[in-house]
Amino acid sequence: MSFDPVIEAAKVYIEELFASNAGGHDAAHTLRVYRNAMALADCLPDCDRGIAALAALLHDADDHKLFDTKDNANARAFLEGQGVPQKTADRICEAVNSVSFSQNRGRRPRTLEGQIVQDADRLDAIGAVGIARTFAYGGEHGRSLEESVAHFHEKLLLLKDEMNTEAAKRLAERRHAFMEEFLREYAEETREDSK
Repeated sequence: MSFDPVIEAAKVYIEELFASNAGGHDAAHTLRVYRNAMALADCLPDCDRGIAALAALLHDADDHKLFDTKDNANARAFLEGQGVPQKTADRICEAVNSVSFSQNRGRRPRTLEGQIVQDADRLDAIGAVGIARTFAYGGEHGRSLEESVAHFHEKLLLLKDEMNTEAAKRLAERRHAFMEEFLREYAEETREDSK
């Protein structure tokens, strides 16, 4: 089957699904993850690009922080509505389910597509965009600046060493260094606050 029309429909679907989200898990985030995944897939010719593309686009459609769904209900309903065969939907959902940091800590996805989408999502959690998303999410959930900064140490600074693909590892190095520089500057600027 040609994935192109389904991919275009998925882009429309996620725009609708995340229309009211301003906390870092919005449609713009999903589209960046999709672009990251496609760039990583370009380096890995064994990847099934259609599976990776749809998993990237649907990776937050059932995120437990955003939706109270079971068994990828939103993603599966979308894929079924697009006529995607169940076996293919299962492969997409397997890749989706390997993305979450909290639910997959220290586990490498079994499939190449899962590895790519996990890396693509984690790349969007670090660097300049990752910093912006951290504070957007923190503000939406009533976190102080210090609580948001703590998130860097709890998660974001760990991601560089958990990338699966060589291309993602290279990209993560630069983004990680940018976050470290940001934290140094933040500490310098807030030093007077603790006196």
